[in-house]
Amino acid sequence: MKISKNKNSSSKIKKSSDKRSSNSKRRTYTNKKSTHSKPLLQKIISIVLFPFIWSLNKLWAVMWRTVLFCSLILFGIATFIYITLPPYEDLVDGRARGSVTFLDKNGNTFAWRGDQLGDIITSTSISPMLKNAIVATEDKRYYRHLGISPRGILGAIKTNLKAGRGPLKGSGGSTITQQTAKLICLGKEYNPNKWESEREYEADCRKITKTRKIKEAIFAVIMEFRYTKDEILSLYLNRAYLGAGSRGFEAASQRYFNTSSSKLNIGQSAMLAGLLKAPSTYAPTSNIHKAQARANVVLKLMHQQKYITNTEKQFFISNPANLSSRGSANNSSYFVDWIMGSIPPFLTRKTMEDVIIKTTFDSLIQSKAERAVNTILKNKLRKGSLAEIAVVIMSPDGAVRGMIGGREANKVGSFNRATQAKRQTGSIFKPLVYATALEKGFKYNTIVEDTPISIPVPGSSTWTPKNYSRDFIGKTTLTDAFKLSINTVAVKLSEEVGRDNVIKTAKNLGLYNDLPNSPSVALGTSEHTLLEITGAYAGILNGGKYVTPYGLTKLRLKNNDTPLMEKKFTSKERTLSQNTTEQLIYMMHRTLQDGTGTKANIKEIEVAGKTGTTQNQRDAWFIGFTTQHVVGVWMGNDKNLSLTGVTGGGLPAEIWREIIIRISDDSSYKQLPMIRPKAPPTLLNGTYRNYELNLKSDFNIFKSIKNLFKQ
Repeated sequence: MKISKNKNSSSKIKKSSDKRSSNSKRRTYTNKKSTHSKPLLQKIISIVLFPFIWSLNKLWAVMWRTVLFCSLILFGIATFIYITLPPYEDLVDGRARGSVTFLDKNGNTFAWRGDQLGDIITSTSISPMLKNAIVATEDKRYYRHLGISPRGILGAIKTNLKAGRGPLKGSGGSTITQQTAKLICLGKEYNPNKWESEREYEADCRKITKTRKIKEAIFAVIMEFRYTKDEILSLYLNRAYLGAGSRGFEAASQRYFNTSSSKLNIGQSAMLAGLLKAPSTYAPTSNIHKAQARANVVLKLMHQQKYITNTEKQFFISNPANLSSRGSANNSSYFVDWIMGSIPPFLTRKTMEDVIIKTTFDSLIQSKAERAVNTILKNKLRKGSLAEIAVVIMSPDGAVRGMIGGREANKVGSFNRATQAKRQTGSIFKPLVYATALEKGFKYNTIVEDTPISIPVPGSSTWTPKNYSRDFIGKTTLTDAFKLSINTVAVKLSEEVGRDNVIKTAKNLGLYNDLPNSPSVALGTSEHTLLEITGAYAGILNGGKYVTPYGLTKLRLKNNDTPLMEKKFTSKERTLSQNTTEQLIYMMHRTLQDGTGTKANIKEIEVAGKTGTTQNQRDAWFIGFTTQHVVGVWMGNDKNLSLTGVTGGGLPAEIWREIIIRISDDSSYKQLPMIRPKAPPTLLNGTYRNYELNLKSDFNIFKSIKNLFKQ
């Protein structure tokens, strides 16, 4: 039994062993079969993909080497820029030229030229509201990015597309850091050999191209590692242009509000921040309403970003910032341009320093004169008239206090009719003829004749002057002939005392232009500027002493009290005797009392002057004075056309009177230095010269008296 059991078990073992062997053989066969098929598939795949795999391997090798090489180059450039970027302090003042600041007679600033830079400021020294306004307007994520703001760029692209522009045209999404990079011209300094002017240099720096935007972005990132956020913002605060020649927020704060940037309120801060978009367009000196509207936009942004409350926003929208009295400067451009033209360019237009010029300018007188002119022209000048105007106001010593060079206001570089327009003077020249006659022995009550006169002119026909009335009054006194501006008497006086002497008197009083040695010189056929002829009248008031009109008293550099130029006051030689000027001033005073200048007369103040109208009414003048001021007024046409209905005794006289009334302080005025006869000169109390006048002169006494009353 046992044996059979063992046999059975051994047979079972053998069967299972055979079975496993059989299975193993099958698996071996299968493996051999698959082993034979796999290399074939791999070969096929390898053959098909080999070119692609080889190309990919080669491309990868080139790519990673290229990327590494470019990265090394960019790293080298970035490192070079980082190392070569100057210290923050050296970049604060980036002006390529200096500035010129003008002070009035009281030492107050009233005008600027060039780029003004105030005291250096930092992001911590300015008003917190100003800092918040700038960040809210220009870069609300300023303290959260590293020089560039992808969200800002995407937002700008979206805005441009909505506005129908190209994605890169219009809003650029530049951060404050990028704008600062542009302001420092990506580290390039101004080179006069490369750029003809600073304006060309800045235009080149401000060009907007894709390449430049990329450069700015790279430069901005480098700046973020080189400087702190506060230093970058401080550079921006000092270098941003804010209109009206103001470079930096401190200069703009002083220019517009006459206060420090540390003391600005919310409304003022919003207005200055709003200028960054378009300084010339939104400058409050150009258009205060546009500036206020732009400030309202900034106030809303500040409120959205929780810098101010809704109450504060509404308050400053309802009560917008306004210019200070100094910021709303009067029309001083004509005066400033005149001063600039009288100084060497290296101290003005081309200066590399900050220049301070003390002047004779009186801001109050200027503003009052402007209002006087505007009032008369608005009410009296025909609409659409092309008539231009010029006004000069000076002290008896020649110090120019105010100047108007035309109807166009506050435009730098405009044609100045007060200093550049040489026009025929007409009867305004006659006081110089009468002054010469008085010097030669004539008296204020000398009896002269207004009768026809004909003078042969070599190389031409006989010249016969005519009066404005086209008639003659016969015998009259020198005073009456003067106050009625009789032409024949002026010509006779000039011929009798000698034209050379008349010309000499004119030159001694500052009229250096070519004076024709012809009979017509007595009637003002020579050409002079309003400034020159007003200066001659100042010489008359000044006792016959020569007067040079001047506007500069001292020129120095900023932070240096040593003057580079200074007005030296020296005693001028007397060109006319005191007796002559006192008689002449009396005759000029009578002109306003009952002569051609009655429209300029002022009862409360002693005034004297003379009217003047040139041929065909092309020029109309009135020049006169009180003891404190000499004022000249000219009206004419730039095309030298006739002024319809305008004479020296008309609008110019009215403008002169309005100016004198406005600038006068009754308590400071004294009596004019003139003779005071007990009775006005007449034919009855007048005197003859050393010869007897022809008493049978051919004229009609009744007709002449009629014409006299008519005049």
